[in-house]
Amino acid sequence: MRSDVTQIVSAAQDVDEGLMRAATFRQVQPILGTRDVAKAVRFYVDRLGFTLAFGEPTNEGNYVGLRRDDVEVHMQFQFDYEMGTTRLRISVDDPDALYEEYKDKSVFHEGTELADTPWGTREFALYDLDGNALTFYRDLKEPTA
Repeated sequence: MRSDVTQIVSAAQDVDEGLMRAATFRQVQPILGTRDVAKAVRFYVDRLGFTLAFGEPTNEGNYVGLRRDDVEVHMQFQFDYEMGTTRLRISVDDPDALYEEYKDKSVFHEGTELADTPWGTREFALYDLDGNALTFYRDLKEPTA
């Protein structure tokens, strides 16, 4: 009888924990604005020792990633009026769970969606109270949580 009760309680806890799953934050990549992507990439590669991780270092390419050791920095072409906006890409293990957590907390703007992207991530984005852009994502090549 005791083992049956223990199994039932354990199963209920597993179900309860599954419903209340919270996403784990793993790392963050800042997105630095630049007026000249090619010039900025040359600076980071030639002077700071980074390597180009992805993207085309042109203003037409618009978005690149640079890596040195365990640090990844993203860079995006910005118009002058956009240069003051801070952008962060935050890696999480379960963007679906985080989206559900945030859904009823009045943090989304109209049109905020959780979606799989052409660049291979599952993500959603929002702005904080000061206009900083936060994108929460998981690389689709990684196993799910």
